[in-house]
Amino acid sequence: MRSETVELDDRFGKEYAGRYTFQEITWAKRSRIIQKHTRYHPISGQVVNSDFVAIQAETIWASLKEQPANKPISFERLMGEEDGIPVELGELFSKIVNKLCGMTRDEERFLSAPSEEADRTQRSQGSDCARSSGGLRTSSTCSQSKQSRNSS
Repeated sequence: MRSETVELDDRFGKEYAGRYTFQEITWAKRSRIIQKHTRYHPISGQVVNSDFVAIQAETIWASLKEQPANKPISFERLMGEEDGIPVELGELFSKIVNKLCGMTRDEERFLSAPSEEADRTQRSQGSDCARSSGGLRTSSTCSQSKQSRNSS
């Protein structure tokens, strides 16, 4: 497993100064973290929402193998809104961990917002046209395509 060590001076505060070692996590661990903090629609399977902050914090926490003796980093501190770590320090940790654990920009974008991009599920040909209770097609495009097939 790959690892990366960073030595911080006191630019983020004296309490954070020291040596931090991060280690790559397994694919299974990363997948479990993502699934734990992501809600999927029960029928379509599309992402309803995901807590990117929690995913990133837990990934950092799982990757963090060594820190200074005063233990300035905890999972609660990574998640903290009032008493959290400085933004720049969180960004630095995220950058290191994303590089180690293979988090791509596409994955970050996918996890940071509900799925509103193009639907990536393939529809069957029959799903575009629904029949009403009377047996008539309710989609105007379906009746147009049916007419064009009949006229040829």
